[in-house]
Amino acid sequence: MTEQNTFSQFEQLAEQMGISFVEGKGDFAGGFCTLNGDRFIVLNRLKPMSQRLRVLARSFHELRLDQRYVIPSLREFISEQIFKESGASTPSEIT
Repeated sequence: MTEQNTFSQFEQLAEQMGISFVEGKGDFAGGFCTLNGDRFIVLNRLKPMSQRLRVLARSFHELRLDQRYVIPSLREFISEQIFKESGASTPSEIT
């Protein structure tokens, strides 16, 4: 799966969940936030696509997708990214 395809899948999931993407330029990493009840994921356009995808994976992981259908390839991508960030020796150590 290409990075652009993965990004498009994240866009579709965000739309289903009522979450908007805000893309800007600056000295920030990005992530999930809520403002006045509206939910956003902030992405830095200056960062490479691979880093923006990691931000998306972390943000959607925080939203607890257990009860929502997510296409298997995207769910696997999220799990892989969280596993890499966690430093866990096995996937079962991730909470």
